[in-house]
Amino acid sequence: MSPYQSFSLEILNQCVIHQVVPISLHDKHLEIAASEHSLKRDAALRFALGCTIQVTIWSEHQLTEAFKQVQSYLSAADNKSLTQEETSIIKLVNDILINALNQRASDIHFEPYQDSYRIRFRIDGVLQHHLSPPRTIARQIAARLKIMGQLNIAEHRLPQDGLLVITHYEQQFSMRISTLPVNYGEKIVLRVIESNQQHLDISQLGLAEEALTLYQQVLNNSQGLILVTGPTGSGKTMTLYSGLKELNQEGYNICSIEDPIEIPLSGINQTQINTKSGLTFAHTLRSFLRQDPDVIMVGEIRDTETAEIAVQAAQTGHLVLSTLHTNSSYETLIRLNQMGIANYLLASSLKLVIAQRLIRKLCPYCKQNAAEPITIETNQQYDTFQHWIPVGCEHCLSGYYQRIGVYELLIISPEIQALLLSSQSFSVKQIQTVAQQQGMQSLYQSGLSLVKQGITSYSELVRVLDN
Repeated sequence: MSPYQSFSLEILNQCVIHQVVPISLHDKHLEIAASEHSLKRDAALRFALGCTIQVTIWSEHQLTEAFKQVQSYLSAADNKSLTQEETSIIKLVNDILINALNQRASDIHFEPYQDSYRIRFRIDGVLQHHLSPPRTIARQIAARLKIMGQLNIAEHRLPQDGLLVITHYEQQFSMRISTLPVNYGEKIVLRVIESNQQHLDISQLGLAEEALTLYQQVLNNSQGLILVTGPTGSGKTMTLYSGLKELNQEGYNICSIEDPIEIPLSGINQTQINTKSGLTFAHTLRSFLRQDPDVIMVGEIRDTETAEIAVQAAQTGHLVLSTLHTNSSYETLIRLNQMGIANYLLASSLKLVIAQRLIRKLCPYCKQNAAEPITIETNQQYDTFQHWIPVGCEHCLSGYYQRIGVYELLIISPEIQALLLSSQSFSVKQIQTVAQQQGMQSLYQSGLSLVKQGITSYSELVRVLDN
């Protein structure tokens, strides 16, 4: 018989959240065991459970052993001990998460409004309405998700972040949970973390053969800066991780700083930033330079300080990979220039800029040849070709299934370097002209190639590139 049967599941779950162990409960007076005193923790427990709290200090070993018993009891607890309402909420939340995984959702949104409650899935980059449960159970759903993510269910006024794990088909899926107070409750968004390393094959990114060879050649450089650009959700992180996996060999010391760590990679020293404790991108990047690195990956260049250190590292014998938020590869040079990076530093350190987007692929089961060919104008020339259109079937979502990358690679050639060194200022048009003269294919041209191959539709290309 477990010593924790006398406690309600609510008390046990709260104790797990706050890393304490319940000892006894008498007349709304709860005695707990903890490793130290904490007024903030005790106040949260008192508010959540409606009990006065008395603390007994236990040793770390004693607390760890007892805490394992609490977790074991919770894991083995029979659902019959739950109320009918609790059971239905648990089943509803589990069904929603499993359904999201089955539909290949990347994000799950739980949104409370004044008279309704909406749940939406982001599938292949598009947000789709999924379910509208009763507004009255919004708080129970939020509480369940917080418990799964080991968050404080009593905190409704401040945002919280955590991680929950769900098992589906004997495979564990991690989801990053983020809560945010809004007008009529708390909005919760779950991001499904892609942990399967088989998708990190650089040849599976969707790069054309010539572009793939170019990326691999630059990765073989002993020093320099490689930047991947594009909006949020355009697949930049996957492109970087694929490059790191290509470099992940015994003879390399690879360090990465990320926010957060998306995919744990064995053989790579990964650090997650913590701004509250002062562990920023710039601070960690300086520390990396004292760790004898060969390759450094910076999750994102967000400020001038980080940009300056990254450029400095790229000039002093390190290969640096990072991301930047710009719309095209040309604009990246302008953005770095605006951040205070001198032209001569760009010319000597920057090796390659990859701009990219993710575009939906036509479903192979239901796509149809369009009745009429399409004619488009490019560089004052007309091009007419046959194309495919989405239809929709039981295998896909609105005629599309999965996504593929569209890429634009700007190699910093001697001609681009000469342009950077020729004047203090330069325009996007000047860079674009030189790049096109050396044969660079734009995002639009790359996407058009996929349209002609029947991989995607022209309407999808226009939607993603906003042309």
